[in-house]
Amino acid sequence: MNTGHNLDSIVASNRDRWNALANANIMYSMPFLQFTAEDAARYVYRNDFIRDVAGKRVLCLGSGGGQDSVAFGLLGALVTVLDLSDVQLTRDSEGAAHHGLQVQTVQGDMRDLSTFGDDTFDIVWQPYSLNYCPEVEPVFREVARVLRAEGLYHLTFANPCSQAIDDDWSGTSYPLRGLYLDGEDISHYYPTREVTQADGTIITVPSPHEFRHTFSTVMNTMTQCGFVFLCLNEWMRQADPLEVGSWPHFTQCAPPWFDSYWRKAV
Repeated sequence: MNTGHNLDSIVASNRDRWNALANANIMYSMPFLQFTAEDAARYVYRNDFIRDVAGKRVLCLGSGGGQDSVAFGLLGALVTVLDLSDVQLTRDSEGAAHHGLQVQTVQGDMRDLSTFGDDTFDIVWQPYSLNYCPEVEPVFREVARVLRAEGLYHLTFANPCSQAIDDDWSGTSYPLRGLYLDGEDISHYYPTREVTQADGTIITVPSPHEFRHTFSTVMNTMTQCGFVFLCLNEWMRQADPLEVGSWPHFTQCAPPWFDSYWRKAV
């Protein structure tokens, strides 16, 4: 495992806090040990923009935890994972070993991909991690540099509107609790996270720093960095029956995340 460098205080703090979350076995740190190739195909190919990744070079960016790397590896991709958290990366190694896969892990800052050469990857797959970075432009410019012409970039990012909504049902609504501010560290709204353990006990961990990036910031910066927009999908949790005030109900009122697909221009 290569070691990152030049971590500023925010990034260093987020590394430590994600290590704590991973050690508490948050759901995003549980490797896909039971995944089959069929499961992987449903996961990776779910929106039909990415197809047939066998032999493709894939960078899973800010994606430690042994989930995305396992899915791509089972489909025959040549997988590299970059993540801040060394504990998260051990889960990628665990998942790879379990399935007999070869996965390269690199510890580092998503704003600095200098360990990779230009035009290295066919696909960059970035699950929810962009919002742990204070600014988006360095990330997008580095992705554009390491991605080959016409390569695909899958990016999940927070709905900046829902980040200013309180998810505690008031009895009539989910109230607004702040201004729509670009670059705001919204972790003060959620200072801790609770992770339920297998025995039912709860471990409380300080939340990582998390930043709001407005639609205009994300969309305009992506196009300025040479990406062509393909698709955006809202993430919602389904439930039947749908209980008012529940997490699925909140997500269907204010979808918290977006999946987006982009192509690097020639």
